[in-house]
Amino acid sequence: MARVLIPLADGFEELEAVAVIDILRRAGIQVVVAGLGAGPVKGSRHTVLHPDETLDAVMNEDFDMIVLPGGMPGVAHLREDARVRELLERFRSKGRYLAAICAAPSILAAYGHLDGKQATSNPKFKDQVAIDRVRYREEAVVEDGTVITSRGPGTSIPFALALVEKLAGRDKRNEVESGLVLPA
Repeated sequence: MARVLIPLADGFEELEAVAVIDILRRAGIQVVVAGLGAGPVKGSRHTVLHPDETLDAVMNEDFDMIVLPGGMPGVAHLREDARVRELLERFRSKGRYLAAICAAPSILAAYGHLDGKQATSNPKFKDQVAIDRVRYREEAVVEDGTVITSRGPGTSIPFALALVEKLAGRDKRNEVESGLVLPA
């Protein structure tokens, strides 16, 4: 079974985090939500989530993918956390998936993980993502090798479904998608 790590920081974007957690779990993927510290984490619109673990508790565990939700100031907190940077380096060196949505692709860009890749982000963060050696796209979800990026709260469901397809295949994606009763 695939395992996904989702680090959460105060100020995360609720729709992006919860939609991804929910859809991955519907697909039977093991999701570990890890707070930067102990205790509940408050989203950008004051929704409180209780992470499964602290980031320290899972730093040495093996995962297939890391997903960075957007939201401010959550993205700033993730970018400033040395453990997140270390995890991103480790995932990349092992050829694991790096996924980010909304403002979070700016973290991948800042650390060089988008060099030579196609990527997208929330339009407000385009100037932090569309930097040298990044081919910026304005599509809902952009996949380039082991990097998957998306634009914002409104693209959370297609983003999560793309992650399911990467980890569990097209048939599982179709199964989960049909259960969501999305508009045509």
